[in-house]
Amino acid sequence: MQFSHELIMPNEDLPFKMFLFEGSSGNYFREKHWHRSIEIFAVFEGELTFFINEERHPLRSGEFILVNSNEIHSIQSPKPNQTVVLQIPLKTFEDYFTGEQYVRFTHDSNIQDETVMQIIGEMFAGYRGKQCGYEMKVKSQYFMLLYLLVTKYRELEVNEDMVKRNKKLSRLSSITTYIKEHYTEDLSLEVLSEIFGYAPAYLSRMFQKYAGINYKTYLQDVRMEYASKELMNTEHPISEIALNHGFPNSKAFSKVFRKKYGILPSEYRKEKNKIGREK
Repeated sequence: MQFSHELIMPNEDLPFKMFLFEGSSGNYFREKHWHRSIEIFAVFEGELTFFINEERHPLRSGEFILVNSNEIHSIQSPKPNQTVVLQIPLKTFEDYFTGEQYVRFTHDSNIQDETVMQIIGEMFAGYRGKQCGYEMKVKSQYFMLLYLLVTKYRELEVNEDMVKRNKKLSRLSSITTYIKEHYTEDLSLEVLSEIFGYAPAYLSRMFQKYAGINYKTYLQDVRMEYASKELMNTEHPISEIALNHGFPNSKAFSKVFRKKYGILPSEYRKEKNKIGREK
């Protein structure tokens, strides 16, 4: 199934989001993150790798993965791929919660996997085509997908630790949202703790215990994610990119970039320009 690289967003009448994965061109890595919505990544061409709570989940063409609400995950997409992403609001499943604001779906393969992939592919193609009545057809397919999720993929047995972890990550979500909106500023643990009314030591423990990462590393990862996108998509000077995204100077940015990608930003840009000239 061939898709273009345009971003596909639903109109206001659809109760979910559907779009082409932003790492479809390859050379993409998304750091650890989490969110309230349920996500489905369906790979139609190529491959990518998910890490969910440190567990590796490789995906090939014809496979998908369900990412639960407040489930910590990262994504590696070194090669081009065609992957459709669905984001489903958590409240969609409120009649099926197995804990307070909690529902969980399995990552294991299921006999219905092929059907799920077919439904998602038809939903995406129908939305792109926008022929008469497409909204009703896409909605009908969406509700069939929800039916399969709650009857074939939902886990009915959850323990108190799972629910507690979910609550803590929901609290952290408001903090990480603030970080992403202000990551270029001075955001020391002390500054953030004062804003949200936590003791610095307590906030530090929350990040380490429930997000599996210390605060300083998380902030650095956010800055690197945005800085890397600017490096890869513009010709702005590296020193300017570093300052734009909260790094004190280009040396600090280059050090972190090399540690993560195994190459200096300047070397990456040379390779990128070389490939561009060869095309």
